[in-house]
Amino acid sequence: MSINRILRLGIGAIAVTLVATACGGGSDAATANDHARAGKLTIGIKFDQPGLGFREKDGSFHGYDVEIAKYVAGKLGVQPGDITFKETPSAQRESMIMNGDVDFIVATYSITDARKEKVDFAGPYFVAGQGLLVKKENTDITRVESLTGNKKLCSVRGSTPAQNVKDHYAKDVQLVELDTYSQCIESLRSGSVDAVTTDDIILAGYAGQAPGELKLIGSTFTTEKYGIGLKKGDQKTRAKINDAIEDMFADGSWQKAFEDTIGPLRDSTLTPPAVDRY
Repeated sequence: MSINRILRLGIGAIAVTLVATACGGGSDAATANDHARAGKLTIGIKFDQPGLGFREKDGSFHGYDVEIAKYVAGKLGVQPGDITFKETPSAQRESMIMNGDVDFIVATYSITDARKEKVDFAGPYFVAGQGLLVKKENTDITRVESLTGNKKLCSVRGSTPAQNVKDHYAKDVQLVELDTYSQCIESLRSGSVDAVTTDDIILAGYAGQAPGELKLIGSTFTTEKYGIGLKKGDQKTRAKINDAIEDMFADGSWQKAFEDTIGPLRDSTLTPPAVDRY
């Protein structure tokens, strides 16, 4: 066989492979809806947020976001026992969606324009507001402006609340960024920081874990719309998740999930937010 013929055959084989790759889709091209049709889903949640997404010592998961995730999965045809919950730290949420590590994320995930450049969102399914958590005996910090005077304020890497305080409310506050909110809470309890900031619903969960020791102070000072994050461009799955969220509003499951998880920790008048089908 001539060298020219060998080269032609080799080039032809490469071309066939490239066409097959472009048309075949492969497992990497499977959408969340494809995985749901196969009866399995991997859903990102937080493991360390009491009342929202929390992993118990026995390996079980509880919280409001967990209930939202299970309801949506059920509407997609996946039973709770066929869900794999994966921990999704704030700083890794977009990359985990884009890399296909999870099918979607339900993890106190605020919808922002910057995040929508990388991922899509269904929802919102809840509207929270940024707040502050301090020790019960603290009388110096009564509202966000009280952080002026080089107070130490903790939040997590990959989230925006602490920088928002510095940019708009207390410019000389000292920002302390840790990997998780539970680490911030330990720093608050030990006196290493003066306050912790994130969404009020998250802080309420931690306050409920340490009754008589921690307290929420002041009024909320932002609006945080929680959405379900999924791969950008997956419009079919996003539409189905939006349908599921609206069903959850309508049949009362949404309010019951809140009352069973967060309700004892935070007074609230529940009004379902309008789903944004952008």
